[in-house]
Amino acid sequence: MNRFPRPSTLLRLGQKELLQLARDPLLLVLVIYTFTFAIYSAATALPETLHRATVSIVDEDHSPLSRRIADALQAPYFSEPDLVSHRQMDARLDAGLDIFALNIPPDFQADVLAGEQPALQLNVDATRMSQAFAGSGYLQQIVRDEIAAFVKGYRAGEAPAVDLALRARFNPQLDPGWFGGIIETISNVTLLALVLGGASLIREKEHGTLEHLLSLPVRPSEILLSKILSMGLIVLAAALFALEVIVEGVLAVPVRGSLLLFGTGTVLHLLATTSLGILLGLLAPSMPRFGLLTILVLLPLQMLSGGMTPRESMPEWIQMVMLAAPNTHYVALAEAVLFRGAGWELVAPQLLALLAIGSALFALALVRFRSSLGHAA
Repeated sequence: MNRFPRPSTLLRLGQKELLQLARDPLLLVLVIYTFTFAIYSAATALPETLHRATVSIVDEDHSPLSRRIADALQAPYFSEPDLVSHRQMDARLDAGLDIFALNIPPDFQADVLAGEQPALQLNVDATRMSQAFAGSGYLQQIVRDEIAAFVKGYRAGEAPAVDLALRARFNPQLDPGWFGGIIETISNVTLLALVLGGASLIREKEHGTLEHLLSLPVRPSEILLSKILSMGLIVLAAALFALEVIVEGVLAVPVRGSLLLFGTGTVLHLLATTSLGILLGLLAPSMPRFGLLTILVLLPLQMLSGGMTPRESMPEWIQMVMLAAPNTHYVALAEAVLFRGAGWELVAPQLLALLAIGSALFALALVRFRSSLGHAA
């Protein structure tokens, strides 16, 4: 008897999965949002990036030096400063209109020229934690540079003993949006594969259609493969659309590598993550519990895969454990292909690792599925 999945059966079951997904508006909205607005916002509103931070200035000196400091606070790091009074400064900080408020005292320029060290007061809205931390350092350095240039009468720095020539590869302008857009796309592939894979099985159990499937001449392997292929096709198409339209088109981020190679790695990654999602769906009796279980699994996978934090900065035992996670190899592959234009020979180890992990997870999900149905292996 032929034990291989039948293409005609897979085609019909896959069509059923796609029709079920089309009837679920919440999942459709999730897919559209994840590969459009989520990627755009991750690239353009990175929380650790200082971008047009709002500043107000209480200028009690009204001197050329105070105006020079105000003129130095420019885009893209700061928005144009607003000149306010003491009372307005406190009210604007309380209302959240400003992140920084700089108070320049009277006779500031005269004291600087007299060789004294007058103090400036910088008020920071610390509830904007990431921007407040980075912006206060930027602002203090700008003020120091402007005062030094004003006192010397020219803007120049001391020649260092050793000159370091810095060349940034793959992102010459050090634009964080390039990194944020691509990494968000990579992370969302894992997220959607887990959610759609598990949700497709949970729907069958909640709607009672799983028993109808078992009454048909189909095998457990065909049921699982149809879910993996159909859900994987949706995620693959959405990921390629996001790269072409959102990342390259809207965000103008150059993608250097082969989309065919990236798509091949994505297919192998989807085999692993969709199988993992189905396995979680088999362990969870309902959609709410599946959501909680997915959070517990997804968060460490995303945080320790190397996409958010370099793997080299993690303890060695975590690096070793995370080699069993599919998205560790997928992040390395996607970064090598999309950022550095790597070829097949450079990412072959990641492709083989994804194939091995995906096969193991599919086999584990199939064994669990058969045992839950009372089928013999």
